[in-house]
Amino acid sequence: MVSRADRGPLADWFWTIDRFFLAAFILLMGIGFMLSFAASPSVAERIGLPPFHFVERHALFIIPSLAVMLGLSFLTPRQVRRTAIILLAVSLALMVLVLFFGVEVKGSRRWIGIGALSVQPSEFMKPAFVVVCAWLFSEHARQPEIPGNLFAIILFGAVGALLIAQPDLGQTVLTSVVWGGMFFMSGMPWLWIIVFGGLGAGGLVAAYYMLPHVTARFDKFLTGEGDTFQVETAHEAIVRGGWFGQGPGEGIVKRILPDSHTDFVFSVAAEEFGIVFCMALVLIFAFIVLRGLNHAFKERNDFNRFAVAGLVLQIGMQSMINISVNLQLMPAKGMTLPLISYGGSSQVAICVTAGFILALTRHRPEKRAQDRSLFKVAQGVPAE
Repeated sequence: MVSRADRGPLADWFWTIDRFFLAAFILLMGIGFMLSFAASPSVAERIGLPPFHFVERHALFIIPSLAVMLGLSFLTPRQVRRTAIILLAVSLALMVLVLFFGVEVKGSRRWIGIGALSVQPSEFMKPAFVVVCAWLFSEHARQPEIPGNLFAIILFGAVGALLIAQPDLGQTVLTSVVWGGMFFMSGMPWLWIIVFGGLGAGGLVAAYYMLPHVTARFDKFLTGEGDTFQVETAHEAIVRGGWFGQGPGEGIVKRILPDSHTDFVFSVAAEEFGIVFCMALVLIFAFIVLRGLNHAFKERNDFNRFAVAGLVLQIGMQSMINISVNLQLMPAKGMTLPLISYGGSSQVAICVTAGFILALTRHRPEKRAQDRSLFKVAQGVPAE
């Protein structure tokens, strides 16, 4: 046990970290590893790999992911901002390279090989983009003469263009919603809300008519015609699980579900552990979002407020999209369930998001002193 009397970096971290956030993130990682045993062996055997191939790789991804999350949680807000700027610059550069040298899968170029690894740069772009935009919005709020909002709009346009070029409509929608939420928090005029809302709706209509794979997915969702095997199989797995599931390892439908270890791991969880378990999983994500928004509401620093709200909104929206696809409430979209689905880039990138959240929500002594000073001023008592 670390004593409160200690003054080292580890002691400071231990007594200032938000333990509820930390516990929630580690719990999700543990659940994800557990579900990899249920969801991935059948997929591995189907493509000629050892049964526990994906389980072992998932375990290997947990180690650097946990190290990244804990390492970033030691940063100060200023260091978080600087780290995000560097990460965003590298991610955008790699997203440009992906268009020319990336690996094409199902008509999209989203991955690039770096040595023996295959990396999806857009996953790392997302948390860095949120933090950098939060900084731009906060600078404009602090000094209106600084065109922070304009720079944020330009950055959003560049990111959106790169995502559409891949193409990746799901990540584009996710990034747009998160960016819009942060812009709204920064005091966006209602005229801008109407303008951006209209542009978003127009963009979806344009994507439907201009991108064949988007047209096909929307048509399948609306009419139920075409290749709907995966979503219908996922729905069958959820129905078969009932309230309390078939039991660990007793799932049958999962054996014929192609992406059971990635996009449809939620359906596997429902079949083996039941709807009650899935509801508990949803509550964990809801807890992270609500606790983050509650912290943002109490935060006096604009940068911290926008960044924390944007980061938890990103996690919440991504989980909602994945779960909605599993429940046939949205067209099929290849988006992972944060910290649950198999995937190295996704797992590490979400831990970058979690590390930023932990760093920005720490209870720092200088912050408490500032809060007390502001309280005295509000009460008419001269600050010391």
